[in-house]
This record gives sequence, structure tokens and C-alpha cells, in this order.
Amino acid sequence: MSQIKIPLDWPNIGDLEKEYVLKALDSGFVSTAGPLVKEFEDEFAAYLGCRNAVSVVNGTSGLHLALRLLNIGPGDEVIVPALTFIASINPITYVGATPVIVDVHPDTWTIDPLQIEKVITDRTKAIIPVHLYGNPARMDVVMEIARQNNLYVIEDAAESLGSTYKGRYTGTFGDLGVFSFNGNKVITTGGGGMVVTDNDELAQRARLLVNQGRADSEKEYIHQEIGYNFRLTNIQAALGLAQMKRLPEFLAVKRRNASIYRRELQNVTGIRMQKELNEAESSWWLFSIVVEDEFDEERDSIMSRLTAKGVQVRPFFTPLDQQPCYSKYNIPNSKVADHLYSGGINLPSASFLTEQDVLDVCRELLER
Repeated sequence: MSQIKIPLDWPNIGDLEKEYVLKALDSGFVSTAGPLVKEFEDEFAAYLGCRNAVSVVNGTSGLHLALRLLNIGPGDEVIVPALTFIASINPITYVGATPVIVDVHPDTWTIDPLQIEKVITDRTKAIIPVHLYGNPARMDVVMEIARQNNLYVIEDAAESLGSTYKGRYTGTFGDLGVFSFNGNKVITTGGGGMVVTDNDELAQRARLLVNQGRADSEKEYIHQEIGYNFRLTNIQAALGLAQMKRLPEFLAVKRRNASIYRRELQNVTGIRMQKELNEAESSWWLFSIVVEDEFDEERDSIMSRLTAKGVQVRPFFTPLDQQPCYSKYNIPNSKVADHLYSGGINLPSASFLTEQDVLDVCRELLER
């Protein structure tokens, strides 16, 4: 196996992160009790300009928690896009609800609002738009559809920290927004995530549920609800605080590198790139391309060739209509998502890549 020379998206960890984590270790607070958890939550909420942020153990648990907070369960339907990581749909089944899959827009690769309206029934309870690879969905249209049909919106913003739509951060449009801090996300706490909301009552209940249904102020082991052990640790919060201080740096590099990719590949026959909406700015968590027939080389061949050169790439998420674990749901074919997947390649997008790294990726991609 070739040694990786240009990684896809590894964590960007430096001296600041080590300093913060060592302080947490020296304090003796290493588990879920510790002052840095609230500090991280407060700083995260302040960055987004929202009222509340509740930390969780990962993004998947954040979506699970969001569904539970909105009392979504058996008999309810939740709309989700076909092209996304499977964590966007799994929590729907955790609460006993039914996922309803719709296709994505061919330009942005995010949920197609026209498809949402076609599948709304009297059982529909919520929409989960996903800001795929950091690219914002058309949130004003999604929110208007939700308003007209009395539906909740849970934003899957796992990949889009720092992305904006009409000057507002993704994750802050819906009733709840969910972020991920997995090792390859825009910022990382090793694992972890955050649920954000402007609804104080939802936030209060969220803090109860992440702590096994027990209020922090409760001295006895009295549990008001059947909750979960979804809490973030103080060490993870320390890492998150350091990463938040470096977030502007990370976003600047990702956007610079995306600009280089676009400049170098925009006139190449057979290569199509994800489009930002005019009113949006992507975090470019992962810069991605779709290889069309005109390129005269298949996706898997390209990926093998780049991997042999030490360039780490990966295919798009497998669309939900092709997932074996959801075969019993009889999900209809998603023509756009299936086509994008067949030619989709995620290119190196780590926040420590240099301009030369990106140029080298482009050169290797085009040298056939």
C-alpha cells in the first residue's frame, strides 16, 4: 500500500491543543464533569450567534437527541436527502420513525426542495436537510416548506461549521442544528458533537436527556426521563476550545484550496464540481468532483491511480437507496444521487495542506 503523501482530511493539531489538554489533565477534571464543557458550549453558541449549545458524544447522538426532543417516534415520517452519510438516517430508526428519502439537486448536491413537497403526508413530522461536504442547502425554501406544512427542521450541519447562507451560519435556521467534531471534521474533539437551538425549553430538556435524564442540580439519583449517556468529556472540551480559536485559520485554508481546485479544474472536460448558491459560502469541508463520461477514465481507475501516487481520495457516500441495511424500506431510486455517486471523488481537503499540495493533486489527477 502506498504511503499517504497528501491526506484527505486529517486533524490539524498543534501546540495550542496540547496546551489546553494538558491544563485539563492537570486540573483533575478528565471525565464528563469539568468547567471546560460549559465554556466550550458557550463559546460555540457565541460563534454561531444562537442562544444555546449542548455538547454530545458525537454527531449521530446529536441527531438522535434532536428527534427525541421533538417527540418524534413511531408513526411519524422524517424526510432526509438520498446523498448523505448514513448517520443522517439511522437516528430516525432509533426513535421508531420512518425515513422518507428524496433526491438531491444536481448542482448543489443538497436536498432538492421540489422533491420535499412531493412526499409530505399527514404523517410527516420533520425535515433533515444536510449541508453536504460543507455546502449549504437552500434553507429559506426548506424553512418556508416546513412553515407551510407545520413541520420541524433539524439541520444536519455535521460537515458545515463556518458555512453561511444569506449571511447566517448553517445550523441556526432550523428548530435544532447538529454538528460533528469527529477526527476529520472542520474542528475536532476526537469524537463529539453539538446540538444548538434558540429554544430555551428544548435546550433545558437536552441537558437532562444527555445526562441519563437527571438534572445537574439534582443531588440524589433522581431521573425525570429515560435519558442517555451522551455527555462530552472535559478533555474533549479542552481540545474543542483550542480548535475554536483556530477555526478562522482552518476555514481560510479550506476556502483558499477550494479556489485553487476550481481554477485548475473548471475548464477540464468531463469534470464537474459542486456549486455554491450565490447567497451561500461553503466551509469546503471536502472539495469534491464528479467525473463524467467525457473524461474517458472511470472513477475507480482514477482513485486507484491517485492512491498509488500517495494522494488520499475516497468515493462519495453511498446513496441511501443503495444501502443494504435499508433494503426493506423499499426506497425509490434517486437518479441524481446515484449518478453523482457513480462518478464522485472527494479530493484532499485538510486544513494544513499547502497551495503546492493542491496543485500537485490537480497535476496527478490530470496526468493520465
